[in-house]
Amino acid sequence: MTRALYVVPEHEFEAVPGLPEPLPAGEEIRWQGAPRWQTLAIEAFHVRKLSIYFAVILLLRVVLVMGDGSNAIDAVLSALFLLPLAAIAICLLSLLAWLTARTTLYTITNERLIMRIGIVLSVTFNLPFRSLDHAGMKIFANGAGDIAIAIGTDDRIAYAHLWPHARPWRFARPEPMLRSIPDVNHVAAILSNSMAQASGGIASIAATGVSHSSTKPAVAQNWAVAS
Repeated sequence: MTRALYVVPEHEFEAVPGLPEPLPAGEEIRWQGAPRWQTLAIEAFHVRKLSIYFAVILLLRVVLVMGDGSNAIDAVLSALFLLPLAAIAICLLSLLAWLTARTTLYTITNERLIMRIGIVLSVTFNLPFRSLDHAGMKIFANGAGDIAIAIGTDDRIAYAHLWPHARPWRFARPEPMLRSIPDVNHVAAILSNSMAQASGGIASIAATGVSHSSTKPAVAQNWAVAS
């Protein structure tokens, strides 16, 4: 018996970009896309927070050295040894975000959601709409956003296998997440309509209004398919 959710291991040759095998007759691709790496670096890998952290540490170092009687130039020079460490950490996380975006491809068809992820070991998660329960969307100030999907069956995907394409802090019941998708409103509409058509239900989107770490207030929305 075919499982509702399955994983295709690493593949060298894709029949179609993002797909390990050709789609069956009657199934069609409605959208394909990848994370925006700059947004992914800020929202998933917390590059901005890390930059602020190092800036505060450097400032504290300068203040403490000046408090011991040194002049401003000596205080600044004493803090410079931290700059290479800060630059390396920020560059490594930014590189990781870029590699994650480069090796990721999300696909929405009229029957399922397919996630090809992984930098070193590439895997494909196949999520038929009949196995999904509900989803939530968060929009950032630049129009990109995240879409988290709850699995409605007993199938589970390990959080470590999904990360960073997983909803944060949902360890007991990990939820796959489309991360930092450009024009997330458009993608959410395609996904909700596809889920509704597959289940014979109605898609609804309701705003909840929370803030996020972006420079401008973000809008969060939750949407679900009701049968």
